Amino acid sequence: MRLRLPAVVLAVALLTAGCLAPLQTSSSPAAADGQHISVSGTGEASADPDLAVLSVTIEARADSAAEARDVAANRSDTLVSALVDAGVAEDAITTQYYAVQPEYDHRGEEPQVVGYTARHAYRVETTPDRAGELIDVAIDNGASRVDGVQFTLSDEKRAELREEAIDAAVADAETEASSLASAAGLELGEVRTLSTNGASDPYSPRYEMASDAGGASTSVRPGPVSVTVTVQATYTAN
Repeated sequence: MRLRLPAVVLAVALLTAGCLAPLQTSSSPAAADGQHISVSGTGEASADPDLAVLSVTIEARADSAAEARDVAANRSDTLVSALVDAGVAEDAITTQYYAVQPEYDHRGEEPQVVGYTARHAYRVETTPDRAGELIDVAIDNGASRVDGVQFTLSDEKRAELREEAIDAAVADAETEASSLASAAGLELGEVRTLSTNGASDPYSPRYEMASDAGGASTSVRPGPVSVTVTVQATYTAN
């Protein structure tokens, strides 16, 4: 004997079966549109540096920590005053490092304190054309050493070069995507996703230092500064 299920029961059974079936969805815009091409592009922009950063250090050695501190303080005052008199803004001279430490003689069985050294390192910001001049001012007014000169970009110039590098990186990515699409017999569509890894820290990779015939002045010659940006892009393809 054949059983006949009421229509209501049959409808419920079909709905239940539908609920048990797996649902297939995609959260990727590119995947929802079918084929896509993912590429990366790199762009670079260069310019002459507009900022020079000097690292200048004062050192003072004495028999006691207090004496070393006082000598370093006096030399620091002389150095900072000379830099300000030379036209450097006070807020362009900042402390990078400060320490007063014992010095040891290790020749015996036990290390012996033989004195103390105070060190005060300054960061001095200026324009590239004045870097050599200010190195001489620092050395002539108490600096024990110049630890380096970095040629880089101001925030405004850095932002300007970054925009140029981004434009170049996006163009590079589009060229790469077009080449891939052509090789695959596809037509390149619109950009669906675009991101960047940021920009490289701009600095001059090289500079030269020289002195005049009498050895009395320092001259530095920085090279160009570059900003590099990498982008990742996804395009639709048909």
